[in-house]
Amino acid sequence: MTYQRFDVAKTFGVQARAGLEVLGFADETHPHIPVRKPYVFRNEVLRDILAFLRDPGGDGFFLTGPTGSGKTSLVTQVASRLFWPVQAVTCHGRMELHALIGQFVLVQGETRFVHGPLAVAARDGHLLILNESDLMDPSELAGLNDIIEGQPLVIAENGGEVIRPHPKFRVFATGNSVGAGDGSGLYQGVLRQNLAFMDRFRVVHVGYPEPTIEKEIIKAQAPRLPDLIVEKMIAVAGEVRRLFVGAKEGGAELTVTMSTRTLVRWAGLSLTFKGAPKVFEYALTQALTARAEPEQREAIHRIAADVFGDYWAGSQP
Repeated sequence: MTYQRFDVAKTFGVQARAGLEVLGFADETHPHIPVRKPYVFRNEVLRDILAFLRDPGGDGFFLTGPTGSGKTSLVTQVASRLFWPVQAVTCHGRMELHALIGQFVLVQGETRFVHGPLAVAARDGHLLILNESDLMDPSELAGLNDIIEGQPLVIAENGGEVIRPHPKFRVFATGNSVGAGDGSGLYQGVLRQNLAFMDRFRVVHVGYPEPTIEKEIIKAQAPRLPDLIVEKMIAVAGEVRRLFVGAKEGGAELTVTMSTRTLVRWAGLSLTFKGAPKVFEYALTQALTARAEPEQREAIHRIAADVFGDYWAGSQP
């Protein structure tokens, strides 16, 4: 396995001091390298990711923040530009540790041990991404404590096989909470995590991007959408998010929110159905409000109608 250095400013399209480089891989053909997509990196979060990739210091890296804020895509798009292979897993309440390590399966009539994403990542120097990690049973996740610190992974089920972590092995986890459960009641299934497990992670909050950054993200995905419409969509998203979070003295008024992911979907669908009557309302329904309660759907559409004005009843300008 060979490595190469990447210029940070050129590779990620950000402002960085001249000559600042980061180490990545030379082989861009590996099948586990994420697909590269248009992406607008935020300097402060990118800085933390690159520092961790350079030297984890026995830590994992935990990204927390609201749904659809770009936690996972941040890591995968960094990896795609550094040609760093990724093993990504979406956790759930019934997932057990052996699903990450490996298990015996029937292959062409024979029972064979197949290594799981954790074992593969540790052995070959990939990134392991545990998406929605706070949905997984904390007693199962605690089994990762030792390998995060750099200790060998011993697979008793496979004859005591020992995998010593590759120098480029890194562990990322994402979640809507920070391991303390969901006090807001907005995210169903989130569990309080083991304190010893969480103590092994650096934690970074990934919020929704600033409007200027969010505009760049939408324009990268839907470049033919007029700037005026993009700005109105972002304004609608801001109001929906405010009602989703709720005021300090009261609870949330909405149980759905306009994530950056949903915002990009709304923009893309508005282009797909360009020329249709009430195109922005039609696209918003598919992108978000069809899954909202009727009263909340009506409230969100009222917000959008107020922001869009005459454009709401018509077609795209």
